[in-house]
Amino acid sequence: MLAMLSGRVAAIEAGCAIIDVSGVGYEVRMPQSDLGSMRSETTVTVFTSLNVSQDSVTLYGFLSRTSKSLFAQLQKVSGVGPRVALSILSTLTPDQLAQAVADGDSTALSRSPGLGKKGAQKIILELSGKLDLNNPDGSQQRPNRDSGSHQVVEGLISLGWQQHDAEQAVDQVSQEGDFPMPLGRQDVPKVLKQALALLDRGR
Repeated sequence: MLAMLSGRVAAIEAGCAIIDVSGVGYEVRMPQSDLGSMRSETTVTVFTSLNVSQDSVTLYGFLSRTSKSLFAQLQKVSGVGPRVALSILSTLTPDQLAQAVADGDSTALSRSPGLGKKGAQKIILELSGKLDLNNPDGSQQRPNRDSGSHQVVEGLISLGWQQHDAEQAVDQVSQEGDFPMPLGRQDVPKVLKQALALLDRGR
């Protein structure tokens, strides 16, 4: 199974991106928010999910493991297929989705094209208490990764950097810049800019 692609963004089209991996172009359907943050001719890492049906073979992709995990969890709900799951993740961020489920907010969920009020209620019923954004794939994670630092790391990953390199850069910048922890919202853009500069110097 194709779990991840790393390559050049050859093109961004309606609802999908063409990722060039060693001369092979993969058409990857992605959430609008991910597509909006990508730029042609840049290098990206996309976490993928392959869907095989009677009519087609479709590759779905996400810039974060969290979104990929939510994509899989949504499809465990009866009546929610990959297209609806992608529509939900195009309408709501992972945090907004988790909050809507936690709050029982079917109105927020039902704004997603292709998902009605009953479908939204079913998602809330079946996924309530089961969404874990901090550890979506069950892996061991650093306990001191606060939300601000996590936001910077996710931003760097969306720009094509590997998670390990992004975390190291954020930690180094936070320590050398003497930023207060947990990282405040006002410091996120500063740390992101400095971490990006640090990573660029290390190319």
